Order: sequence, then structure tokens, then C-alpha cells
Amino acid sequence: MGWKARNKTELMIEVWEKLDCESVGAVEIESIETVVADVYGKAAVESPMRIARLLADEGAELRHSEIMELYVRRASDRPNAAAFENLLDTSNLSAALASLRRMENLRRKFESVSDTDGLQQLRKRAIAEKDSVRERARRVTGAQHQIAAEIAEWITLWLQAPELFENWLKLRRRSEDFVSKFGELSGK
Repeated sequence: MGWKARNKTELMIEVWEKLDCESVGAVEIESIETVVADVYGKAAVESPMRIARLLADEGAELRHSEIMELYVRRASDRPNAAAFENLLDTSNLSAALASLRRMENLRRKFESVSDTDGLQQLRKRAIAEKDSVRERARRVTGAQHQIAAEIAEWITLWLQAPELFENWLKLRRRSEDFVSKFGELSGK
């Protein structure tokens, strides 16, 4: 079927509208996931809870128990779920630094046991956070804009060369540009 949506969010709404259903439960969520996977790839599929929230915002009536069962069933299929809990905090530079260090430790752990799914999940999570921080940088001004832009740059560099990131960050934090913008940042 030829979809008219220009992005993933529009596609999820378009599929829901085509389903023409009174309420949304597990079957409808799974139908939306199938189309999103077909169009954007499996990695682009959102969690059942996110899809449900989007549809609720569009006026869908949700069959909550079905959606929760689907979510719980999926969560039990994800052995790394606990590792990703509270992994990222990009609210300020110190929190972002700690988060990136946790991400690097997790990346090394996944790499050491050849956990390609874990590595893929970590990368997907980092990209989503980078996009979120960039969006935040567009919405704010002044110091908050500079902080968000800096954090987005950190995540970008970590994604490109995680094994070099810590050394790069040490140099960056000592740079005149960084010190003039942010001062001294605690944390080694």
C-alpha cells in the first residue's frame, strides 16, 4: 500500500486511521508496528506504550490492559532492559558526562560478550537522545542553548568514535572555548 505520510509519526497515525477502529489494543499496535518496520526498518519501531500515547493524543480510545500486556511481554523479551533504565540524563553538562561514561561502560560490556543486539539498542538510544537534545537546543536560548548544543556534540562524537571520546573530552574541557562558555566542569 502506498502511504502518504512524510515521517514515522504521520505514518503511525495514517495506519491507525486506515484501521478505522473504535478502540486501540494489542492487535492495532502490532499492525502499526508492522507497517513502520516495513517502511522504516525494524529499528524504527517505537514501543507499544509510545504508539499508544501518540494515538491517545490523536483521540484514540485505548484498551489499556491489552497494551500493557503487550508491553510487559515485550519487556520480558529484552534481557538488557535493566541496563538501559536511567541510563541517560542530559539535563546539564555534569549529568551528560556521567551518562556518556555509563554508556561507554555498557558499550564495552556488550562488545566484550559480542552482544550485537545490546550494541544496536545502545546506539539507537544514543541517537534518539542526541536528536532530543538538538531539538531542545532549537527551543531555548542563551546558556541553555549552549549547554544543549554542547551535549549534542558530545553524543555525536561518542557515536562516531566511542573509544576516542574520553580523550577528546579531556582536551575539550581544557580548551579556552569550553572554559569561557562553561567554566570548570567537575568530574574527571
